[in-house]
Amino acid sequence: MSTKIIQLNEAAIKGELKNLVKNSVEETLNALLDHEADELVNADRYERSNERKGYRSGHYDRNFTTAAGDVTLHVPKLKGIPFETAIIERYRRRETSIEEALIEMYLAGVSVRRVEDITEALWGTRVSSGTVSNLNKKAYEHIEKWRCRPLAGQYAYVYVDGVYLKRSWGGEIQNVSVLVAIGVDQDGYREILGAAEGMKEDHESWKNFLLWLKKRGLNNVKLFIGDKNYGMLETIAEVYPKAKYQRCIVHFYRNVFSVVPRVKVREVAMMLKAIHAQESKETAQEKARQVAEKLIDMKLKTAAKKIIDGIDETLTFMDFPSQHWTRIRTNNTLERLNREIKRRTKAIGAFPDGNSALMLVCARLRHVACSDWGVKRYMNMKHLEDKENDYADVTVV
Repeated sequence: MSTKIIQLNEAAIKGELKNLVKNSVEETLNALLDHEADELVNADRYERSNERKGYRSGHYDRNFTTAAGDVTLHVPKLKGIPFETAIIERYRRRETSIEEALIEMYLAGVSVRRVEDITEALWGTRVSSGTVSNLNKKAYEHIEKWRCRPLAGQYAYVYVDGVYLKRSWGGEIQNVSVLVAIGVDQDGYREILGAAEGMKEDHESWKNFLLWLKKRGLNNVKLFIGDKNYGMLETIAEVYPKAKYQRCIVHFYRNVFSVVPRVKVREVAMMLKAIHAQESKETAQEKARQVAEKLIDMKLKTAAKKIIDGIDETLTFMDFPSQHWTRIRTNNTLERLNREIKRRTKAIGAFPDGNSALMLVCARLRHVACSDWGVKRYMNMKHLEDKENDYADVTVV
């Protein structure tokens, strides 16, 4: 019994599918551009209306590279008003990882020829050496503009920390720190406020960093959260005298564990957690005294002293709404971001200079800010508003 065997040309099918997707993308983008032009003109094509703000004057074509391949955009030209489309910019922001990849390949020492091969394999378009150079310059310009943008919002909580990277300095490999700040705005969303080269996280570096943030519009900060760094502590009191400081309890625990025998770390950890699990600052302070006394009985006087000397600066979070406590008593949100930065920069090794390190860090930060990280609500700030109103009522009485 004979059967007919149907053979499929897989390459042809894939080619047809790719063309179908590309044509669909092209039609969609051009339809959006036309619709945007109609909205700017405030009238449909050929429509007579007193509300009309301008007139169409044909269009010009420009190539645009997408994940589906190169498409041709028919960009409308208008008379009477400028046509500034937001569609391509929205599309470009989703492709910020391309800028980051180009910068990372460049800083990692990948040859221009190799970059051309990689871009052709990834995006289906071979990028020339001149284009690679121009893209890096443009990426640097966009990143620097984003890094230095004005801060128009109100940020009650600000997380600060530094990440250390390697750089070449006079033929030697030395550490360079990049200072990073994350704020929680009035709507409860996280925003990367800024990043700057910090040398060795000394007083001068932190002062310049915080003054730079303040100059860009960072005011009315209620609480700074970070690790204990004397240069940072002195600067916060100097630049933001009304702001409070919360020492990350995780870093505080690690500092206590450094003088505790390994076999007793688990027991001491449970005791420390009991302090920060109290319902008020007063009960937490009393619990800390009890824990210190118990540690003295366990022959752990140095650990007891660390608790007595440092416990108050780890309890500042209790002055704020209890609904926010788990979010503001540690610096975990910035620590996780720092680990991601180190993971992305590990392959590079030593940067040629501090600015190169800063640019790649900012490229990664901007990419994270454009992801779900930046659009997911982190906390409900109405709790803070209610607490402040209650305090104001009590003060008036």
